[in-house]
Amino acid sequence: MSFEHPATAKVAAALAEAGQTAAADGIRVLPAEVRTAAQAAEALGVSVGAIANSLVFRAVRGGTDFPLLALTSGAHRADLAVLAELAGADEVDRADPKFVKTHTGQVIGGVAPVGHPAKLVTLVDTALEQYETVWAAAGHAKTVFPTTFAALVELTGGRAAALGGGA
Repeated sequence: MSFEHPATAKVAAALAEAGQTAAADGIRVLPAEVRTAAQAAEALGVSVGAIANSLVFRAVRGGTDFPLLALTSGAHRADLAVLAELAGADEVDRADPKFVKTHTGQVIGGVAPVGHPAKLVTLVDTALEQYETVWAAAGHAKTVFPTTFAALVELTGGRAAALGGGA
């Protein structure tokens, strides 16, 4: 990998530590930043549904907030009510950039499923299961890595569920 970034290095290390060396070795540096699933899909020449959007939400349970990571298919949006129910939260809303950076060590547009300061409550969209290869951000808006639905669930210790609907 010719592109060096601390967050991407942490993602590569987390992948390797989890035994997913093929994913770590497969980190790809794109020619330009891709901050949306559509941009990533175009850059990779794949279906937008094969992009695993890493969306961080601020969830609240009993007056205490916590980060919730939803790995959704780029082909649709996450349903906040469904996320709240699955996470056992009283409410769920989009997190601001500072909250995302604090809890992931990464910035919006490059948030990876791993490489965070602490393990996050994670939900993995079952819509990703239909793709042989799923692409996820690797800690920076210019980096992605190939994986599978099953590997994402295993890697994150996440819960597989249908997370949303239409685009």
